[in-house]
Amino acid sequence: MNVHEYQGKDVLKQFGVVVPRGHVAFTEEEAVEAAKNLGGELWVVKAQIHAGGRGKAGGVKLARSLEEVRTYAKELLGKVLVTHQTGPEGKEIRRLLIEEGCPIEKEYYIGVVIDRSSNSVVMMGSEEGGTEIEEVAEKTPEKIFKEAIDPAVGMTVFQARRLAYNINIPKDKVNQAVKFMLALYEAFVSKDCSLAEINPLITTTDGRVMALDAKLNFDSNALYRQKEIVALRDLTEEDPKEIEASKYDLSYIALDGNIGCMVNGAGLAMATMDIIKHYSGEPANFLDVGGGATAEKVTEAFKIILADEKVKGIFVNIFGGIMKCDIIAAGVVEATKQVGLEIPLVVRLEGTNVELGKKILNESGLAIVAADSMADGAQKIVELVK
Repeated sequence: MNVHEYQGKDVLKQFGVVVPRGHVAFTEEEAVEAAKNLGGELWVVKAQIHAGGRGKAGGVKLARSLEEVRTYAKELLGKVLVTHQTGPEGKEIRRLLIEEGCPIEKEYYIGVVIDRSSNSVVMMGSEEGGTEIEEVAEKTPEKIFKEAIDPAVGMTVFQARRLAYNINIPKDKVNQAVKFMLALYEAFVSKDCSLAEINPLITTTDGRVMALDAKLNFDSNALYRQKEIVALRDLTEEDPKEIEASKYDLSYIALDGNIGCMVNGAGLAMATMDIIKHYSGEPANFLDVGGGATAEKVTEAFKIILADEKVKGIFVNIFGGIMKCDIIAAGVVEATKQVGLEIPLVVRLEGTNVELGKKILNESGLAIVAADSMADGAQKIVELVK
């Protein structure tokens, strides 16, 4: 789950992470009022969408008067901002963050992620702040430093100090940077984050160390114990199909292809998308119905796939372990009857109750193409869509 920058900064402030003063605004008037309340002579007007690259796309403006704040607010609110993360369709700007201007001395990068290879949380740092970390990794990987954190101990002062020195934080600000990193780690763990990215972390000419920007992602599997985080969810930033899928505990991610996929198990779902690509097809989604899906969940999954106008065919690939093939078959039949399926449908079933599942499909009277294997099914749906 993602949140807006201003929401992420509010979370970080609870743990002592220093951030610029700012207020959210939904109208021009609120933007001007926010700037008045902040005072000063320089403000930053920042578009709030769930995507990075806002500055390069024109979503961050420096205002040197209240009139400029109003002008930029009017320009940005309602605008569709296209960045490298939004795709060509972009995202509409519905809210702004109005922040105090900061006297920047130097920009750095700090990020916290979960590293599966070391089974630990890792904090990364670089003196190349303000640019995408992927770009730094490609061009100057020697400028990225990492600290793997023992989950039983937590981040130590020694590790934070070493990282601060490695990324060349000025000596007079190292202690502040250490406090910043320890607080950031505490926030990451306490709020069940999957990513905490501060880009840039800045030092200022008036002696501060702070997060000029903040991006927090949260582990969806832990949201049951993070009620205050769930309350921050902005449904207008999410794909309606993904919202609908979450109501039925379906793992769904929309993609750009035209072959809808319904699979049980994340690994099998990834393999299914790969084999569709192998046979020159393009998957329209990732959809994992889970190990204990009911006929109702399968029916809803079908509806969600078909809600995507780009979908020209569907490939159902089920290995029945906990999930029984007859349940999937019943759901497929029910869904096709409800939605009046008019596009090709290929079904591959294997595992528990597979013969009963095939019998249900064969006796349904529906135009369903049976597949003997995953490869066979992928080839057939690609050909039918073509």
